[in-house]
Parts: sequence; structure tokens; C-alpha cells
Amino acid sequence: MDIENRSIEFIPENERYGSARRLFTIWCSANMQVTTMVIGALGIVAGLDLGWTCIGLILGNLIGSIFMAAHSAQGPHLGIPQMIQSRAQFGVIGAGVPLGIVVIAYILFTAANGVVMRDSIKAVVSVSDNEAIILFGALTLVVGFIGYELIHKIGAYMSAVSLVIFVVAGYVVLQKGLPAGVWDVSAHSFKFATFCLVVTQAASWTLGAGPYVADYSRYLPSAISTRSTFWYSYLGIVVGSGVVMLLGAVMAAAAMDVTTDPGSAIAKLFPGHSQLAYYVIILGVLEWNVMNLYSSYMSTTTIFTGFKGAQQIGMLAKFVIMGIVAIIVTWIAIAAQYNFNAYFSDILIGQVYVLVPWSAINLVDYYLIRKGNYSVPAMYDVNGIYGKVNWSTLWIYGLAIIVQIPFMELSFYKGPIDHLVGTDIAWLPALVVPGVLYYLANRNKQLHLDVQLGTQLAYKSRS
Repeated sequence: MDIENRSIEFIPENERYGSARRLFTIWCSANMQVTTMVIGALGIVAGLDLGWTCIGLILGNLIGSIFMAAHSAQGPHLGIPQMIQSRAQFGVIGAGVPLGIVVIAYILFTAANGVVMRDSIKAVVSVSDNEAIILFGALTLVVGFIGYELIHKIGAYMSAVSLVIFVVAGYVVLQKGLPAGVWDVSAHSFKFATFCLVVTQAASWTLGAGPYVADYSRYLPSAISTRSTFWYSYLGIVVGSGVVMLLGAVMAAAAMDVTTDPGSAIAKLFPGHSQLAYYVIILGVLEWNVMNLYSSYMSTTTIFTGFKGAQQIGMLAKFVIMGIVAIIVTWIAIAAQYNFNAYFSDILIGQVYVLVPWSAINLVDYYLIRKGNYSVPAMYDVNGIYGKVNWSTLWIYGLAIIVQIPFMELSFYKGPIDHLVGTDIAWLPALVVPGVLYYLANRNKQLHLDVQLGTQLAYKSRS
């Protein structure tokens, strides 16, 4: 298979291909893996009954996936990576601020996947803990370097294979039976704080794909409707993450060890075929890990090319950037592997604080202010219409993070409003404050509707 030779640049129409259906398979399969299962188990571990946990997981998935799918719909229309489009809101260089935060979030999640897969790798290869993490990192680097098309092909196959594995696993667990009363959804079993935490964690998982979701739809023909792109992306992530999160909750309710070694928890349900199950599990998490690494590279490249207005990256530079990110990820995974639960919970919640404000600003700009009208060439021009730094947007973004501080709850900090309410509801001000402020600050702005036919054709002819 050919190595992808495009990076952060615009994808010309004559290189566009595929249908919106492949968005369902890639997002379904990428989320149908055991790291997602850990999220489903966290509510049970925190003391919530299975019935309320399942309701919280479903609600969180349905809410968070709306924003993810709305970002995905931008890909075919603009033909550029997701975070390049942020230059229209933050400025060509100013976009480096949310981009840097996004890169950190991707790196932390990629490291978490390495820890989750450590014992599964050891089950099929005789290696030490550290060597297992290093091996998984190397596999991630190879597939990520090959790029876009291989990622989509893995998604197409894994969506079917993973579905079989997890559905059969669920059937086996339910056949063994669950403790009495775990499905209770009565008022006396409801724990408001824990329920809100479950909703936030589930929503955070799907929201986390927002900053890179258009990276995997940008090669689709521009004629594909926004509605098709939205719904195939939405249903893919809702089905993929929903099925596996619910399975994680059920397995945790059955007193199975899901949080420390989810891969082995699944493989043990297939006696005589556990090795095969391990391979499927590893490939499933590998796909998600590759997507994180691939988009870490895209976002890192976007930051540094903003200063020079560069649009293309050579193969050597691509490999070096990916390699450096992979080394950092592996180092973090090795360092955090024996304190994983606190680490994973913090990054899951922490990304809400930084990604939701970016998402609110981006979506308000795209759907309410500019209504999809952008100059793609200007996004690569430091002296263009979007400017170098949009200070008003950066101030709004910074304020959105600050106003969340009283609402925050992490392993090392709890804000005063969190103490009062009993749970972390920071995602509400994270969504409302920047969205409203950005709209009020820009609703009367003269739109730069210079995406005229001649400009676009001239740009495409250069690409």
C-alpha cells in the first residue's frame, strides 16, 4: 500500500474519493475497543448501580457525539485537516495555542492506550512490561506513517470483527449471571454526583475526537452532503463506543477486572481461543492509537508551519515528527503504568476543560457566523485575511478555561462549586461561555466571503 503523500495541505477535488459510509466503519471500529470499555466500568467502580450507569453512559454518548459529528461534516466541504480550520478563528499563528493543548491531550491518550495494551501484548509475546509498551508504540508509528488509507481499511475490517468479539463477550457475561439488584434504577439507588460524572466521562470520550475528526473525512468528495457526513460519523461513534462502554459496565458489575487489564478480561471469556481474541483486541486499540498519533503529527505540523505559511511536509520530516511524538508517548506510558486509574481519570476529565471551549468557538464560527464560507488559501497565509493572531478569540478561550476552575474536580483539586454541587459540571460553562461570547463579538463582523470560483480554481491548480 502506498504511503500517504499529503499532510496538512488542501486536498484537490481530483484526489477526493470514497463515500460517507466509511465514516461509520472508522468511527465504529476505532471506539469498539477495550480502552473504551474502561470508561464504561468507571461508574461501577465509583459505586453507581448498573442501571443508572448504563443510562448515564448512553446519555453522555448521545450528547458528546453531536459535537464530534458536527466537526466531521467540515472535512469534505473544506478539504483540510480539522485544526487548520481553527486558523480562521484564532489566526494563523494564534491557532498554535489550542493546537498545543490538543497535541498534549493526544499524547496523554496515546500513552494511556499503551498502558492498557501492556498485558495483552505480553500475553502473545514474551516481553517485559516496558518492552510491551515500546513494541506497541513501534507498531503505532509504522501504521501511522503509512497514513490515511491504511487507517480506513483497518477500520473497515475491524468494525465487523470487533463487533463479533464484543457481542459474544457480552452474551457470555450475561449467561453467567449478575448479582441481584444491580439493574436497580429506583430513586434511592440514584447518586447524583456519580451519575453526572459518568455522563461527563462518556461525553468527554466522544468530544475528544472533535479536534481531529475532519482529518478522516477531508478526502471525501465535496459533493457529499453535510447531513450524510454528520449522521454516518454520529452513528459510528455512538454505536461503537456505546456497545463497548455498556459491556464494560456489565463486566465491572459482574466483579471482573476491567480497569487494570481489560484485554485479558475479554480474552478469558474465550477459552481455547484466547490468543485469537488477544490479537483482535490489540488491533482494535492499535487503530485508535494510530489515529491519535496521526493527528498529533498533523496538529504539531500545523503549529510550526503557521510561522512560515508552509503547506506541505516531506516524508522524512513526517517520519521524524511522528517518531519524536511516539518516543514521548512511550516514555509517559512507561512512567504512568503503575498509577493508571488516577492518570486516566484525570486526562479524561481534563480534556473537557480545554477541548470543549475550542469546540464551541469552532462550531459557532462555522455554522452561525461564517456559515461554511472560508478562504482556504488564506488559512496558509500569515499575512492573509485571518491575521497572525486573533487576540479577542484567545481571550475568550482563556476566559472559558478560567471560569471552569470553580467547577473542576481532579484527583488533586476540587473547586468550590464542585464541593457545593457534589460533582464536576465544568462542561456546561465550557460550552456556553465561549460560544455565547464568540457569537456576540463576531455576529456583526464583515464576513470574508472571498472564496470565489477564480480563487478556488487558482488554488486547486497549484495543489
